[in-house]
Amino acid sequence: MRFRLTEGNFIRIGAYKEGNTAVFTFAAQKEDECNIVLTDIAQKKKYNIEVPAQYSLGSLRSVRIHDFDCEKFSYYYLINGVRHIDPYATIIYGREKWNDCDRAEKDYEIECGIDKTAIDWKKDIQPEIGRDRMKLYKLHVRGFSMDTFQKNKHAGTFEAVSDRIRYIKKMGFTSLLLMPVYEFEEMTVPIKHVVPDYVKPKYSQMRTETEPGHLDKADEKVNFWGYTRGNYFAVKASYANEPSDAANEFARLVQRLHKNNMECIMEMYFPDNTDYNLILSALHYWVQRFHVDGFRLLGNKLPLTAIIQDAMLSRTKILYDSFDMSVVPKDRRYENLYIDRAEYQFPARMMLNHINCNMNELLNQQRKQGENIGFINYIADNNGFTLTDLFMYNDRHNEANGENNTDGTSWNFSNNYGFEGPSKKKYVRDIRGIKWKDAMLMLFLAQGVPMIMAGDEICNSQSGNNNAYCQDNSIGWVNWANESSRRENVRFLTRLIRFRNEHPVISSAKPYKFCDYKAVGYPDISYHGKNAWIGECDPTMLCVGVMYCGDYSDEDRDYIYVAYNFYSSREKLALPKLKKGMKWYAVCDSSLKTPFYENETVCENQQYADVSPQSICILLGK
Repeated sequence: MRFRLTEGNFIRIGAYKEGNTAVFTFAAQKEDECNIVLTDIAQKKKYNIEVPAQYSLGSLRSVRIHDFDCEKFSYYYLINGVRHIDPYATIIYGREKWNDCDRAEKDYEIECGIDKTAIDWKKDIQPEIGRDRMKLYKLHVRGFSMDTFQKNKHAGTFEAVSDRIRYIKKMGFTSLLLMPVYEFEEMTVPIKHVVPDYVKPKYSQMRTETEPGHLDKADEKVNFWGYTRGNYFAVKASYANEPSDAANEFARLVQRLHKNNMECIMEMYFPDNTDYNLILSALHYWVQRFHVDGFRLLGNKLPLTAIIQDAMLSRTKILYDSFDMSVVPKDRRYENLYIDRAEYQFPARMMLNHINCNMNELLNQQRKQGENIGFINYIADNNGFTLTDLFMYNDRHNEANGENNTDGTSWNFSNNYGFEGPSKKKYVRDIRGIKWKDAMLMLFLAQGVPMIMAGDEICNSQSGNNNAYCQDNSIGWVNWANESSRRENVRFLTRLIRFRNEHPVISSAKPYKFCDYKAVGYPDISYHGKNAWIGECDPTMLCVGVMYCGDYSDEDRDYIYVAYNFYSSREKLALPKLKKGMKWYAVCDSSLKTPFYENETVCENQQYADVSPQSICILLGK
């Protein structure tokens, strides 16, 4: 077969269809010997196309192949005789089946393809949910749906996630945070030859050099999470019901989320030596082609200033562990930056489990909000114990990872409450149940954006494994068998989120000022102890009342009083005197089997809140 070649287009890097031609643009020096190797997918026949040095501009080589059928061929590059996968490839061939052991017969090789899927976005509208209304639900596409849907052809796919959108929305969540859904290498691939670092593919931190063709059984791990170097422009085919239609299936998930007024936010992990231009291009690609609403960026060396100042990304939510706010454009109207790190997690866990706890630190986290930046709060993430394991295990139990239980964080601040693992003792189960409710109450009564991991609402356990990065099994999957027995937990969380929505003063988009700046007779937020208006500053105290004044909200005028008692004894907290005609009503008590009161219940004592041991109560003043 003969191919007609002309010079390509240097403006866009990658391989793409343009009319009846295909353009291939890639990084190479003018002195390099460059070839494109095409594989006829049906006939398995290869064609080696030399790319002349004259088709160079700077450190780019670009060629246009005329009358080219993208669906018929896969490709890769040969540069100075070394095989290269296009880092800008929009399709990866070879990983259509998750963790396919048969790939060993083909030397684990992958090739590239050109995605020309036409996505019909119709009248798609992105929700742009403000940080005062945002609630995050994080999930792993495969792990979210494998346990329950094993007999369902949609198991482990975007379709399975789509099927549960109604469930997630009904609880009150506004935004889905997806662990990596771009192509990555989930298998541990043996390295056959020692090659220079600039050529050596770095698919996984688990990848180790071995004898040619040899792979130690101990290293046969699945890179389940996907936090490794990826193919950042290709939708992961093994997450699709029909791998050849992966782009459309992911797009349909985003469309369904938007139709339900929900957002799609992607995690993107970039190793330290990732090219800055590739990072920016990848973010542009997912925003432009798939209408994603935001990114949680992972990596130490990222072009943050360029990302913050990028015009195309100015209405895309960017979640990262820190920002230099001095580089944010002064005319920026849409506040799209969110600090996402574990600073809420530790004070919350320490207080819940009585481990070196500090009430001042917790209260600072409960009222944390930036003037022009949001904060993401969570108590449990994929990295660490699940929320229910936090109250069921003192120590990590990562033996199944094959690293002699030395992997995973040892800073868990957990408490098993008398028995390591599941217990049949009622008093143990009762205290764990209260702690779970306390954790959810703390999280959703905090000012910042709350985030939970999928399954935490039904007390999902990983059997004490706090680093399930390689557990593509019942340890790493959400155990939906718990769903029927944990309906009360889901109802509680749904009611809690509704309470947060009904009283927006709790999630104010701006920092509290601790003063009566509206001259309504009360500050926007105040602390109370044994006496009203006197919130002791002793960090060792384990009991405090927090009042939010509803007059500082444009939507709701109710006053909210949250009584936190982490002592092992009943405590009384003073209630501030309300305006004439107003009374305090009991709303929620985490010590009760059914925490939220069904009907308005006037507090018997309008001066004190009587709080059960290790419990949280909510009172409403109106």
